Amino acid sequence: MKLSKKVVLLGHFGVGKSSLFRRFIDDAFSEDYKVTLGVQIKKKVIQLPEGKELSMIIWDTEGHTDIEETRKSYLLGSHAFIYVFDVTRPDTYKNINRDLEYLKNNYPNVFLKTIGNKIDLVNQKETIAKLKDEQVTYDCLTSAKTSKNVHDFFAELAQQITK
Repeated sequence: MKLSKKVVLLGHFGVGKSSLFRRFIDDAFSEDYKVTLGVQIKKKVIQLPEGKELSMIIWDTEGHTDIEETRKSYLLGSHAFIYVFDVTRPDTYKNINRDLEYLKNNYPNVFLKTIGNKIDLVNQKETIAKLKDEQVTYDCLTSAKTSKNVHDFFAELAQQITK
């Protein structure tokens, strides 16, 4: 049985959405930073238990400092949102609870996950303590550069959105 699910990457510019996208889709990373204009869409087929296949259609959106600036057409028909923030830049997560609440209220049937990216650039224990102190909620800490937790995160997400 083949399933298809739309997953949208959201968050500020420069948090690593495109790097996570490339790491998961192509298992590649580039130090060359290019701003995403509009949206880039790619598909990755994932093998699920019991012989099922999932076509994960991933939308890598342009970054915005205010979630409400994201084009509504990018969000419609989504099965999951992944809100990405940069663990090295507090300005990318200072309003995370407001942004997540906006998504929950306006898209209540869409699965929502949060990723703190660029964990390779910091001391992980200190960062976890800082995020806890600042009451930042997240589902996973990743590094698109080293691929830490990226594939595991997407594999778990695939399981969750197909239940």
